[in-house]
Amino acid sequence: MNRGDLPILQHLAELRRRVLISVLALLAGSAVAFAFFRQIIELLVLPARDLDTGSGQLVFVEVTELLTTSIKVSFVGGFALAMPIVLYQVIMFVAPGLTGREKRYLLGFLPAVLLAFAAGVSFAYFVMTPPALHFLLTFGGDLATPLIRVSNIVNLMIRLLFWMGIVFETPLVMYLLAALGIVNVRTLSRFRRYWVVVAFILGAIITPTFDPVNQALVAVPLLVLYEVGILLARLAGRGRRASEAATPT
Repeated sequence: MNRGDLPILQHLAELRRRVLISVLALLAGSAVAFAFFRQIIELLVLPARDLDTGSGQLVFVEVTELLTTSIKVSFVGGFALAMPIVLYQVIMFVAPGLTGREKRYLLGFLPAVLLAFAAGVSFAYFVMTPPALHFLLTFGGDLATPLIRVSNIVNLMIRLLFWMGIVFETPLVMYLLAALGIVNVRTLSRFRRYWVVVAFILGAIITPTFDPVNQALVAVPLLVLYEVGILLARLAGRGRRASEAATPT
């Protein structure tokens, strides 16, 4: 075997080990979530049950619908439980190719990423979802009585919670890009006018309604998060310049 092939084989072995740990964490988390799938489904549909629309009864119209929904909920719950381990494995796999400063940034970002995602999920669950569901379940209520399919409401809630958790990572991504010198505050400030359009487009995509009020519930936090990201990017730029000035030539 060629000696030049050894690092590649080592990287592949390391990748296989990291992937195996992540898969085992996902399976273990899914098993735990499956044991509580009833409570998870009840938690997901609670905003619809709390609405005074007379539509709190869940139904399923296919033989396997409830089973497949339970399995999907279990995998999503397992991913949420395993996410810290998965992110840690990703960071540790790419860490050997990074500088010491970049390693510190990534390891320090791990709890911040989890907190930002949790904040986005909480915002979607407690602030955005109730008015969106109220609009959907009361629109044309005098023509038909809504019966909520369990798979439909679960898929809708998972999609809303996931994407709002992702968009709440915006300030952290901006800070990381600025800290690594990929972007600067001037570039981000110039992009602000375009971000207004992007925010409302994302609001139209994420929300399941055509109601501009519900779309604004997504767009306005995105605008605020972008401004927070600019502030963090300014701090990152100052820290980067100070670090470069302190480093001997």
